[in-house]
Amino acid sequence: MKQRLALLGSTGSIGEQTLDIVRDFPQWYEVTTLTSNTRWERLAQQAREFSPDSVVIADKRFYLPLKEALSDTDVKVYAGSEAIGQVVRGEAVDVVVNALVGYAGLAPTVSAIEAGKKLALANKESLVVAGAAVMRMAAERKVPVVPIDSEHSAILQCLVGESSPVRKLIITASGGSFRDTPAEQLGTATVEQALHHPNWNMGAKITIDSSTLVNKGFEVIEARWLFGVEPEKIEVVIHPQSIVHSMVEFEDGAIKAQLGTPDMHLPIHYALTFPRRAPSRRDRFSFLEHPELNFLPVDRVKYPAVDIAFDCLRRGGTACCVMNGANEVAVAAFLKGRIGYLDIVKTISRTLERASFVAEPSLADYESSNAEAREIASSLIG
Repeated sequence: MKQRLALLGSTGSIGEQTLDIVRDFPQWYEVTTLTSNTRWERLAQQAREFSPDSVVIADKRFYLPLKEALSDTDVKVYAGSEAIGQVVRGEAVDVVVNALVGYAGLAPTVSAIEAGKKLALANKESLVVAGAAVMRMAAERKVPVVPIDSEHSAILQCLVGESSPVRKLIITASGGSFRDTPAEQLGTATVEQALHHPNWNMGAKITIDSSTLVNKGFEVIEARWLFGVEPEKIEVVIHPQSIVHSMVEFEDGAIKAQLGTPDMHLPIHYALTFPRRAPSRRDRFSFLEHPELNFLPVDRVKYPAVDIAFDCLRRGGTACCVMNGANEVAVAAFLKGRIGYLDIVKTISRTLERASFVAEPSLADYESSNAEAREIASSLIG
């Protein structure tokens, strides 16, 4: 029986690679819902190829051109973020692949869990912002939340079959676009330079987050909630080759690692087939082609975002939500040339200093905190 997929963010990098897997194995997967934020033309092309029951364009400005583009098909066309939350609840959905970027992914994550759908999660902000609430809700409803991020997929693969306590999770980082750039040169870094990642082909926002290591700080937060490990048991190391996707150290000193090429097809497919594995038609890793694997400590002066994330995680409450909201605003401003590269993390720090704090937030509190963080960050930039 085919798995019926609701693919949220189908026109982004993770979404496109998920559709590659559907093309490879049409006997296993059926796409019933596709969504995009603004890329209505690409969404229409995908809809014609995969014939889903419905598509959703989050930006309502593009509803009419999308509807007209699909007027000769049976595909239902909806618009608005509310519609995304509604379609994931549909009876024609078995698995929700949440590949949305940013805070916008939280509401669909909650909707999927409330509807009892298996959740293949690439939207790390769902757990960065509201990890405690999301994982508690998933446990209460017995809904599997399977990570797509390569680092968390690696950790999950290392933990499968283990019943012994974990001593440490070791999350690897490529070092991003400026791994080999001296810290004193970052003040003049350009958008073009920041978007040139040495190992991965990703969207603009996550590529910038990778360069500042905000992304790695977010992955620390995500790991804490996915695997129930305290911050003190999570470590970040720089691994330039991006071959070891992450590691787990156990109490007896044994370390398990998951290795593979810098390609998201494997973690995406593993999330869809978990707890089983499936054949792959992608490139295989060869040790002979990669005779050296290097590991370096994180330069906490060059990359202050890592310690900011740890501090937010230890503080708890709405702190991580504020960090995320401020970062989204700052990255958008940098991409538009409104602020300098170093101003991204400075904006996060200054927003955290000014924002309100709720120690035991509800989902409504997260929404308010996100809005406040964005307002503060925008005022600092403006």
